[in-house]
Amino acid sequence: MNCAIYARVSTRDKGQDFTNQLIALREFGAKQEWTIAAEYIDQQSAKNGDRAAFQAMFADASQRKFDVLLFWSLDRLSREGVLETLQHLQRLTSYGVAWRSFTEQYLDSTGIFREAVIGILAAVAKQERVRLAERTRAGLERVRRCGVKLGRPTANADARLIRSLREAGTSWSEVARRTGLARATCQKAFREIGE
Repeated sequence: MNCAIYARVSTRDKGQDFTNQLIALREFGAKQEWTIAAEYIDQQSAKNGDRAAFQAMFADASQRKFDVLLFWSLDRLSREGVLETLQHLQRLTSYGVAWRSFTEQYLDSTGIFREAVIGILAAVAKQERVRLAERTRAGLERVRRCGVKLGRPTANADARLIRSLREAGTSWSEVARRTGLARATCQKAFREIGE
């Protein structure tokens, strides 16, 4: 099986080096009788996915250049949050690429519990999406209670101007351009004052 290794240290981790990760991951891969096909190394924070080696790894995974991704620990792979991190793992799975954490033995999609692990992670991701939606709704409700009007601002259509333009034979497109409103908004204002 072809294996890719992902290693990362944060720029904030003064004095840390990814060499220790690489040595341990290479040795582990050799014990599994995996061929190391590629190594991806980032020396920056994992707060977002805008890391060069991280993006290159996903590009290669999408082309099935390796069968399994081995990383030191989940926080070395990503620190974007639960949902985003799980989405990265699901993305690898969708490419047909297995993954395994070296230090977290339960994070392993290569073993006999593969389907169970993926199912549990999918359930956790679903719960995180539900919690995110609940937090969003609660925040919107709090803002409404404070008297803030949500949504797009109401368009102020001058129905008399629209009527006079239409009676002069102006097209709907030209009426919309002259009033700075959407064509549908102009037509609605026109209907509301009666044709």
